[in-house]
Amino acid sequence: MLKSSVIKYSILFIVLVLLQVLVLNRISFLGYAVPFSYIYFILKLPVGYNRNMTLLLGFILGLCIDLLCSTPGINAAATTLLAFLCRPVQGLFFMTDDYEDQTPSFGLLGFSFMKYAILLTLVHHAALISIESFSFFNVKLMLLRIVASTILTSILIFAFEGFSTKKKNSWQKTV
Repeated sequence: MLKSSVIKYSILFIVLVLLQVLVLNRISFLGYAVPFSYIYFILKLPVGYNRNMTLLLGFILGLCIDLLCSTPGINAAATTLLAFLCRPVQGLFFMTDDYEDQTPSFGLLGFSFMKYAILLTLVHHAALISIESFSFFNVKLMLLRIVASTILTSILIFAFEGFSTKKKNSWQKTV
């Protein structure tokens, strides 16, 4: 990655972790759904990015959330799983060879990005909430939490995408 990309991703990492810890962890929609903004970082890594580095970044991201939220490795496990599945899921929804060094985005991939983001969000939340519950005693409640959090997080991710696409378009018009 170029130096400017490293700086951009470092800022994105810090902003998403702080947003999650300081704001979003305090939000609980109807007591079931919590938005998890930090997974956007993994979703936005370039398509051809080194798989081992993606796994390491996923683990570090989850570990930062765990340390700041006093959760015992739950986020690290779920985010590492997300990072592990990122490349195979990309292959399901778009030709990864065509986008080797590009960042997945709605502007680039259209509805394929939405499907990609929703599926990975669902997988992350299923892992996170299952580990957190540590029981299948109340499956209905667990499924409700997974689906509600997935919907809320997906809306947040699409909002981020809308802002980044709008910002890029307005910047390109002025240049």
